Amino acid sequence: MKKRRTFSAEFKIKCVKELLEGNIALKAIARREGIDHHVISIWREKYLEYGESYFYEEHRGKKGGNHFSALHTKKNLSNEERLELENLKLRIENERLKKGYLVKGVGVGKEFVTTKDVNLKS
Repeated sequence: MKKRRTFSAEFKIKCVKELLEGNIALKAIARREGIDHHVISIWREKYLEYGESYFYEEHRGKKGGNHFSALHTKKNLSNEERLELENLKLRIENERLKKGYLVKGVGVGKEFVTTKDVNLKS
């Protein structure tokens, strides 16, 4: 598995400006830098929509994802954190049931089973 690369805001802006000035083609920049051309294309879209400030973390705000994921690894949860985590788990389970599937197992052995294949009265 390849390690995910990160690029500085200056590097992204340099690639996009070079592309927009028309000096070099998108795929040529991608090949030169060893980046997938779709990545540079996304950078161009964000640059045109939001400007240079988009590429600086402090202007982008928080990234998406599970805001409670760190709670699983925390050893000493406060009562409020424990309740938030339990609430989140119940909401996730509720959404899974609405969509018609259950999760059996954990980690790599996790299996998604549709509720029509399972006897829920047991």
